[in-house]
Amino acid sequence: MAGPLTRLRALAAPPLTGRRLRRTLLREGSVAGQVFVLQVAVVLLLVVAAVAALVLQVRRDGTQAARDRSLAVAETLANAPGTVDALRSSDPTARLQGPAEAARKRSGVDFITVMNKDGVRYTHPITNRIGKKFVGTTGPALQGRVHTETIEGTIGRLVQVVVPVTGRDGEIVGLISAGIKIDKVSGVVDRQLPILLGAAAVALALATAGTALVSRRLRRQTHGLGPLEMTRMYEHHDAVLHAVHEGVLIVSGEGRLLLANDEASRLLDLPPDAQGRHVTELGLETSMGRLFVPGRVATDEVLPAGDRLLAVNNRSTDRHGGPPGWVATLRDTTELRLLTSRVEVGRKRLELLYEASGGIGTTLDVVRTAEELSQVSVPRFADFVTVDLAEAVLRGDEPGGGSPAMRRTAVHGIRDDQPLYPLGELITFAAPSPQARGFESGQAVMEPRLRESRGWREQDSERTASVLEYGIHSLIAAPLRARGVLLGVVNFWRSEKPEPFEDDDLSLAAELAARAAVSIDNARRYTREHGMAVALQRSLLPRALPEQSAVEVASRYLPAKAGVGGDWFDVIPLPGARVALAVGDVVGHGLHAAATMGRLRTAVHNFSALDLPPDELLGHLDELAARIDHDAIEAGDETAITGATCLYAVYDPVSRTCVTARAGHPTPAVARPDGTVEFPDVPAGLPLGIGGLPFESAELQLPEGSRLVLFTDGLVERRDKDIDTGLRLLRDAVAQAGQSPEESCDAVLEALLPDRQGDDIALLVARTRVLGRGQVAEWDVESDPSAVSGVRNAVSSQLAEWGLEEQGFVTELILSELITNAIRYGTGPIKVRLLHDRALICEVSDHSSTSPHLRHAATTDEGGRGLFLVAQFAERWGTRYTKDGKVIWTEQSLPGSRDATTPEADALFT
Repeated sequence: MAGPLTRLRALAAPPLTGRRLRRTLLREGSVAGQVFVLQVAVVLLLVVAAVAALVLQVRRDGTQAARDRSLAVAETLANAPGTVDALRSSDPTARLQGPAEAARKRSGVDFITVMNKDGVRYTHPITNRIGKKFVGTTGPALQGRVHTETIEGTIGRLVQVVVPVTGRDGEIVGLISAGIKIDKVSGVVDRQLPILLGAAAVALALATAGTALVSRRLRRQTHGLGPLEMTRMYEHHDAVLHAVHEGVLIVSGEGRLLLANDEASRLLDLPPDAQGRHVTELGLETSMGRLFVPGRVATDEVLPAGDRLLAVNNRSTDRHGGPPGWVATLRDTTELRLLTSRVEVGRKRLELLYEASGGIGTTLDVVRTAEELSQVSVPRFADFVTVDLAEAVLRGDEPGGGSPAMRRTAVHGIRDDQPLYPLGELITFAAPSPQARGFESGQAVMEPRLRESRGWREQDSERTASVLEYGIHSLIAAPLRARGVLLGVVNFWRSEKPEPFEDDDLSLAAELAARAAVSIDNARRYTREHGMAVALQRSLLPRALPEQSAVEVASRYLPAKAGVGGDWFDVIPLPGARVALAVGDVVGHGLHAAATMGRLRTAVHNFSALDLPPDELLGHLDELAARIDHDAIEAGDETAITGATCLYAVYDPVSRTCVTARAGHPTPAVARPDGTVEFPDVPAGLPLGIGGLPFESAELQLPEGSRLVLFTDGLVERRDKDIDTGLRLLRDAVAQAGQSPEESCDAVLEALLPDRQGDDIALLVARTRVLGRGQVAEWDVESDPSAVSGVRNAVSSQLAEWGLEEQGFVTELILSELITNAIRYGTGPIKVRLLHDRALICEVSDHSSTSPHLRHAATTDEGGRGLFLVAQFAERWGTRYTKDGKVIWTEQSLPGSRDATTPEADALFT
């Protein structure tokens, strides 16, 4: 069948005359005959090739079969019982000739020869050849290998095999050769050749019949049409050629125009007599004339032709044996190009808006959001972008009305030497400026030609002159307005692109500003809430750690970058020179977490005032957290449900013991004075608010100078780091002996503080102190009122030793009342302890759990005034329970802070 190029040449040719039509038909018939001869020749070649291949294959298989049969016969005889003995006998021929001949006849081989190692035959089918030298190669067999060779013998071409005969000791005692003619094995070819030739004849007949049918169909397709029908067909094709909306040009090998349809004549503005003329005489533009250079190929190449843009395809006509020349097709793409360019511009703008949606507002930071707006717009939309925001927005507040002063927050451009207002400049836009007009109207304002903008030049005549001299020539100022609030303005400047901004650019700038304004407002609101949460949390955390003598303390609190959480810590002085250390973590971030943290910290203070053991205190705190969650559920605010963890430790500087309990919180680190660090096994307990199981405490014995490191999980836990790694880094950071608490805090934060902090961090380091023996005095008291006077005398002596004689009278009075109550209402043994610390501490302990109560005695009552006097003379007093009973304690100010006796006290004893 003719190809597309052949059909195109046929369309371009003039209508056929009768003589040309007959020549065409005869040529078609000649082609059919050539096809017939070619197919017959191909079939014959295939038959000859098949016969040759079969003969070669059979010969190869015959040689292999002859070898296999000869080898099998020779090896069978060589390994037969008695062969070795026969070769070693005095007459091998007599013993082997008969068996060899019998084996030859049964196996069908042509000969079997048994010989000695010198190649002298012992057996042979022809007896007169016995005793003669074997004709063939025996060397490999004498070396123990099987040797096969093909030779021309007296009986024809044959394959013979020589194998060694080996004795039991491995010695070669003789050789055996067997052979067979190849023709005897490969004679099957002669029997198969007639079948093969018959099959070839059948194939030839089928091919001839098929070719005849194809030729008959081809002749029918060509000869069936008469000259009129063929002429009409070519006329129809010619009409279609000139009616299509695509120009067609056919140029001969000499460069003359053979055909130009109507569309080609219109697109190229060809003269009426263009056909037959050389292409250089048609007045074509240079680029179009070069299209017909020999060998020039073009595919959808856009070339100018007057005010049109033509997509041109050019192909040679002689690639498939046709006449030399070229065929060119032309298509007008002027309108399509304009439409495509507009679509491309629209696509780029949509792409910019899409990237702006994902690239602006990635963080809740006002400044960073403004920088993202400037970066996403350069250089695809503008050459320079500046963002100015109201100062209130930068603080997180909502700006007031009117046109507030703007702080330049972001500047980005294709170069850094631009003369615009610098970053951080406070700008007040004049009323005629585009920015102020945008504030008033709420719409983006465009100044396509800044040299002609008087209002913009009035803003700052000196700076605007520098801007124009720099080459910036066009501006769009779009206000950043969200939820009806003016936040700032974004300015798009153009310098490198010569064309000014257009109306389509104005709408794009307004869309960018609208999307960015929402993100900036979200960041502003977050900044405000974050600031409020930070302020609330810092107000709820201890502003200054209380003075006490039990431990030396240093602390750090670092709120998360993404939002304030509920981490907290506290140091609470307790009676008896003891101190409580607490650290906790409320799940979540924001105001609710900070408020919950404040409630829990206040509760810890209140429970500490009751001097509860750590495990009991956590139990009460757990009940409070459960009530907080229950109240949130009852109010329908499921988001307010909060989980929390807490660690509470009480250190006694007299006994050097530290009792610790924790509720789902990380265990503290203990750094010994020698630099060893351990994480003691403190029972974990469930987080606060879950309930169900009681809390347990652990008692640690700490040498003086030990450091307790209390922390929240934000210090050691990371998404990209295992908690064991964090604990190891913490251990290494505090392992230095002699490190102060402040140095420990710095070392821990240096080792563990991440670049981007995602959670709050609370860190508390306390180095233990010990009250020396000279600061503690103890006495055992008998349960006898007469023993009180002895204790008073001992106390008086101890106070004199401490230089506290002025406190003697009040102290004796307090101890007399406390000891008398213990003797009367308590259970022995009774002990008295004085502690000389920041205050004078008196403690009376017994084994009774009954606590005394303060009451106001009537004038007629004989008793009930003891605790009243104690409360009047002591700074503080109270009761704490131990596992053996209770301790009633008092604290008195030392000289220098407050007088031991007051005028009111003197009046009582006057």
